[in-house]
Formats: sequence, C-alpha cells, structure tokens
Amino acid sequence: MGIEKEIPQTYFRSHRHKALVNVLFTSNWISERLKKFLEADDITPQQYNILRILQTSDTPLSTLKIRERMMDRMSDTSRIVERLLKKKLVNKQICSYDKRLVDVTISDTGAQLLQKLDKKTDELDSIISNLSDPETDSLNVLLDKMREKK
Repeated sequence: MGIEKEIPQTYFRSHRHKALVNVLFTSNWISERLKKFLEADDITPQQYNILRILQTSDTPLSTLKIRERMMDRMSDTSRIVERLLKKKLVNKQICSYDKRLVDVTISDTGAQLLQKLDKKTDELDSIISNLSDPETDSLNVLLDKMREKK
C-alpha cells in the first residue's frame, strides 16, 4: 500500500519530501511493532538496545560508552540503566580505575531474557518478511547512503 493511502496525504512538495515522510512513517510503524514484541517481557526498545550492547561487550561499560553505542542517543541512559537494575537485568558497580564512573554489565537474568527473545526472532523478522534478500540489501544501502554526511 502506498504512503498516500496509509496516512492519507495527497500532497508532497517533491519526490524527496514524499520519501522523507515515508521513512518517518515507516520508522514509527516498525517502532510500534518492536514495542509490541517486547511488551510481553516488560522491556522497552531502549532497554532491549542496552541489553544487546552489554551482551556483545567484552568489558563492563560506563553509561557514557553505552550511550555512544545506542540507536537512540537522546535517551537518558542512566535512567534506563536504573530501571534495568531494578528488574535485575544488569549489574552495576563503581569503576575500578575512575571512581566517578559506574561500570554496567548484563546479569544472568538479562542474558536469559535475550536468549528467550532470540527464540522469537522469526516473529521480529516477519516485520520485513515481504522483502527479498536483494531488496533488503538495497534498502540497507539506501538507508546508509541517506545518513552519509555531505
């Protein structure tokens, strides 16, 4: 279905304007599906992102380092880490070499949650199941190109 029927909008200043609206609309559409995927386990997309970052790190990370790696860099990383701590999905301790920093690691409970979610990846992948592998590759190239600095 075209973007005109989805929102419905009939006027776009240009093809670029239509593409930008389409990217924004699709981003929100994907975000809503991701939220639904995660809500059964009572975590947000930002919390999921932090757990994935910690899972792939060989060393503990400060909240500043976590923020550098997050998709949503505007989020309050410290607050999100505190919520994960309350859920026992992460561990936190004072940094050994800089007492002003806090080191964060994924807990066993957090790792188990990610394993559980990994078993449902087909459900998450179904968001773009109507795209072929070549189409997905092309989409990745186009999205990467869109973010290139001029």
